Amino acid sequence: MQQVITRVRSRGREDGAALLLADDAVAPVRLAGIGSDRAARRFLERLTALGAVRELTGRPTFRLYGL
Repeated sequence: MQQVITRVRSRGREDGAALLLADDAVAPVRLAGIGSDRAARRFLERLTALGAVRELTGRPTFRLYGL
């Protein structure tokens, strides 16, 4: 996870990674500390594209992400 986090350029990426490691599933709203809701969604989408996180719900409107 640490290797992937270094590849993502985002404000508050360490805090976001800590929240992901602490919980089983995380909604983008929980990562509001890294910026706006849109920034949190983009952060999680980048981690999904890199293979570090999976999208768990399969729904386009409400998504949960986990390891």
